[in-house]
Amino acid sequence: MVTFADVKAAQLRIHGLVNKTSVMTSRTLNSRVGGSVFLKCELFQRVGAFKFRGVTNTLLQLSEQEKARGVITHSSGNHAQALALGAKLLGIHAVIVMPRNAPAVKVQATQGYGAEIVFCDNSVEARETTCEQLMKTKGYTLIHPYNDDRIIAGAGTAALELIQEVGSVDVMMCPVGGGGLGSGTAIATKGACPDAQVVLVEPELANDACRSFHDGRLYPSLYPNTIADGLRTALCPRTFHIIRDYVDDIVTVSEAEIVQAVQFLWERMKLVVEPSGAVGLAGVLAKKIPTQERTIGVILSGGNIDVTPLLKSLTK
Repeated sequence: MVTFADVKAAQLRIHGLVNKTSVMTSRTLNSRVGGSVFLKCELFQRVGAFKFRGVTNTLLQLSEQEKARGVITHSSGNHAQALALGAKLLGIHAVIVMPRNAPAVKVQATQGYGAEIVFCDNSVEARETTCEQLMKTKGYTLIHPYNDDRIIAGAGTAALELIQEVGSVDVMMCPVGGGGLGSGTAIATKGACPDAQVVLVEPELANDACRSFHDGRLYPSLYPNTIADGLRTALCPRTFHIIRDYVDDIVTVSEAEIVQAVQFLWERMKLVVEPSGAVGLAGVLAKKIPTQERTIGVILSGGNIDVTPLLKSLTK
């Protein structure tokens, strides 16, 4: 089980390799919800997402033999980019298994960092099967997107940084897909602010984590068609157990509420945040939790969105 000490150790280990991202506020946002909201802007992290934290923490702990054999993962985008860049910086060969419907901007960025990409069908099962086959034949070490204590501890450093900068919070909110960020955030928040609530936010169309949490049993993801493409994965037993022990609630937001959060960030704060990264704020704006006179931390988990359709529309 990951501990608060593991998160603090990860923070020291990755210092100097990851960006200490900005914490931003908005008077308009605070007025709208009646509280004080602090946004941890992981869109400014290397590769544009929090994922670089956990990947870096993991790669730095590999043996020399593991580094020599190379690493592999499966990801629809942000974890793929993080592993591609981290491996490049450390001179490790990286192979990324990606679903065929992965966003083009994330595929291109992953290739740009020098990783080898292997495409598979659009399901969690296809990702895992393809990875397993390559690991058996090539000897690669799996760097799982969330089912790894080192990944979870590294992910938790974002929330820890936020609290170290702004002080205690009443509530910490972040998106949940596979649960790596949610687990790390919960451990870091409860360690630094024992009385704080941790609330994870998930799309209504991808509500397997919410159902798992409230029903007390682990449900699979059926790879739902949500705009928040980074949250289509399911919890694993490791993250489910951590979330069950440390998280206070999981709430869901509609596709329209996610779009509204993205629009608010773009228009009012000039922050380019992808739908998956804005889900936590969507929960705040939709008042899925009490917000009046509360200090609320929100992890904006990433900003890797394909702006090509928007730019094309401007040239018509």
